[in-house]
Formats: sequence, C-alpha cells, structure tokens
Amino acid sequence: MTRPLEVDSHDTATDRTVASRTDEGRQDEIFTFRELARLDEALTMSSRETGLHFTLYVGELRTPTRTHAEELHARSGSHPTDSVLIAVSPGQRVVEVVTGAGAARRLPDRACALAVLSMTSSFASGDLVGGIVNGLRQLSDQAGHPSGLRTH
Repeated sequence: MTRPLEVDSHDTATDRTVASRTDEGRQDEIFTFRELARLDEALTMSSRETGLHFTLYVGELRTPTRTHAEELHARSGSHPTDSVLIAVSPGQRVVEVVTGAGAARRLPDRACALAVLSMTSSFASGDLVGGIVNGLRQLSDQAGHPSGLRTH
C-alpha cells in the first residue's frame, strides 16, 4: 500500500479464465480499431459521468501484480486521488482495480469486487472488450455523479 499517494487497495485479483485469443500474439494486436473506439468511449463516458479519472491497462503485470497496478495508478494522471485504474492481464488471468482515496469513498471494495466478478465472467466466455465495458459501467453507476452535478 502506498500511503503517500493516498491509494486505497482493493483486493480484486482473480485467476478466472480470460479470452483465449489474448494468450497468443502481440499485446498491441489484441484489439481491432472498433474495439479500441468502444473502450475509449466507455472510459470517456465513465470519467465524464462521475468526475473521476478512469484509466485502463491491458498487458502483463510484474509480480506482485497488485504493487505493479498501484505503480501504474500513481502514474495515471495528475490527480491520482480521484483516479481509478483497471488493470487487466489476460495472460496471467489477473484483474486489479486501484482507486485513489477520493475515488474509494465513492467506490467501496464491494462495488469493485462485483465489477471484477462481472468482468471475469465475460472474459471466461471470450468477451474481453465487453467485460471491460460492463465493468466500467458498473463502477460509474456505483460512483454516481459528482456532488456538484447532482440534480436531486
């Protein structure tokens, strides 16, 4: 855990099966242009709707995977406190969700764990992109709108 960066740790690592096509070939050839556009749209909408900064990492994580994910989170932008990183390592069959302290107040461990469960279920059926998109939707629904933009 990296206290100076105000990172709360969500223990969401999993060893569920991930789409088999990601176990082969180069990482930069995993996604088609259309899939990349879909992921970009999901990340943009999640960030816009919540006011949190969502980032995605797909690739191999050094062990321990949690520590590497926390390092990636710390470098993910200018405000790691309000950031959420989803790190997916298909070859290792690991998913990590790292939230900054501000984001963790709106995304409790249970919400992150449920999103990871949903993602890994989709991954097991071969839908890497759909799993990530659905996980982002779940996380943004849980986080809700920033207090300044709420209408009720």
